[in-house]
Amino acid sequence: MIKSRTVTLFFLSVAFAVGAAWIANNWISAQQPSVAKQEVVGTPVVVAALDIPYGHTIEKRHLKVVMMPEEVAPSNSYRAVSDLEGKVAKNIMLPDEIIRSERVSDHLEGATLAALIEPNMRAFTVRVDDVVGVGGFLLPGNRVDVIASRASGKSKRVITETVLRDLKVLAVDQTARTDKNEPIVVRAVTLEVTPREAERLAKARGEGSIQLTLRNPTEDEPQQQVATAKPKPKIKRTYSAPPKVIVIKGTEWQSKKVPM
Repeated sequence: MIKSRTVTLFFLSVAFAVGAAWIANNWISAQQPSVAKQEVVGTPVVVAALDIPYGHTIEKRHLKVVMMPEEVAPSNSYRAVSDLEGKVAKNIMLPDEIIRSERVSDHLEGATLAALIEPNMRAFTVRVDDVVGVGGFLLPGNRVDVIASRASGKSKRVITETVLRDLKVLAVDQTARTDKNEPIVVRAVTLEVTPREAERLAKARGEGSIQLTLRNPTEDEPQQQVATAKPKPKIKRTYSAPPKVIVIKGTEWQSKKVPM
């Protein structure tokens, strides 16, 4: 009798414990917000997983996908890594930077440099030395001005002027990209120019020597001051009436002008 009572009490205790645990678990679950409700539904956006150098062909290891709210995701961004593989970076990209369509270009067969040229632009190569090439500090992606010097007239007086401004360096020698910042002495620099600028650059190179000057990338191009001719002072004209004489004949008189 005692044994049966003990067994009954034991099973009742277990049942009460399980019931209490079940009730407590339901109460805790009701107090905490649902994980499914907390999950934010977003849009996949491709960003850089690591540094992507200028002119570098983009590979899968350079990219990763993050979720962003649909209203925040840029319309010109990419949704899948496969859409970016094989494209060429037209700018330096930093980790976690959203990759936009304007910052990449399609890789053309056998020509990485051609993919970096903007529409309606041309690549023009000039021969340089350690002086013309700014001591070897020119790197792809830099911007430069072109100064031309030539002899003028019989006196052979040297005239120097800036013929082109704010040109993009596409490549140095045969390298369209570099991961180094050390000075590199090169023999040729390829610049991005318009067809008209290419003609001016060829003319300046044929007339004399040219020099490249490195620009600060954050510098804004100053507005050209247009010289306006000062208006000529108006000449005040004064009119003086010709002298007159009075001719008297008897009782009559008449005023006449004296010819000058």
